[in-house]
Amino acid sequence: MAPVRAVSFDLWDTVFIDDSDEPKRARMGLAPKPVARRELVRLFLGRHQPVGRAQVDTAYDVVDAAFRHVWHHQNATWTVATRLNVLLAGMKRTLPAEEFAELVRLHEEMELDVRPDLVPGVEAALAALASRYRLVVVSDAIFSPGRVLRELLKGYGLLHHFSAFVFSDEAGCSKPAPIVFHRIAQLAGCGVEEMVHVGDRESNDVAGPKAAGARAVLLTAAIDRGSTASTAADAVCSDYRQLPDIIDSLDKVSK
Repeated sequence: MAPVRAVSFDLWDTVFIDDSDEPKRARMGLAPKPVARRELVRLFLGRHQPVGRAQVDTAYDVVDAAFRHVWHHQNATWTVATRLNVLLAGMKRTLPAEEFAELVRLHEEMELDVRPDLVPGVEAALAALASRYRLVVVSDAIFSPGRVLRELLKGYGLLHHFSAFVFSDEAGCSKPAPIVFHRIAQLAGCGVEEMVHVGDRESNDVAGPKAAGARAVLLTAAIDRGSTASTAADAVCSDYRQLPDIIDSLDKVSK
């Protein structure tokens, strides 16, 4: 077995706790993000011609379903601009270019206004691992694109730990497509067999990298999705304090 030279990390429920911003939003009197996005569309369109919230909801539901189909079956994530263009086309509406760009930006940067929490212990684990391995981020961009995810990492003082990034909106493909993990290895300057991927989902973060020839650690520190008993991962990590030793143990097996 090859030595470990690089460790890649998913972001949501691996570095950031997904939707941990929602309780904060509620305390601030803000609507949940899905509601806020739809209200933005209604407000922007309403500047030019009245539109009912029910019509916006229907259009948004259809576009969300189409997005999920493409994401899960074609391993690609539409950008926010693409999603909103499809939504407006379905409603037979348009917006001036400047307003459309602002609508896109407000969608994309919503997580910067009220930021998600980090998974406990991730800062220390990244610092320890970065001293011994090349670290890479690989994340699907659902609403927050790569530029926003970099800003979130920078805001928490974590960006400098990573030497490369593969975001689905920039790469044009998403996990678990094997090409994603080969791209990570290329950017890390190693073979895919010299890489360990860390993430929370069996399908994307375990089956994906292993199909490409990498190793995988299933992380349950943020959420346990119930696959630990049957996981194909090389290791399971329930606490970030365990992760440096887990990666080192996988490295030692190869020596």
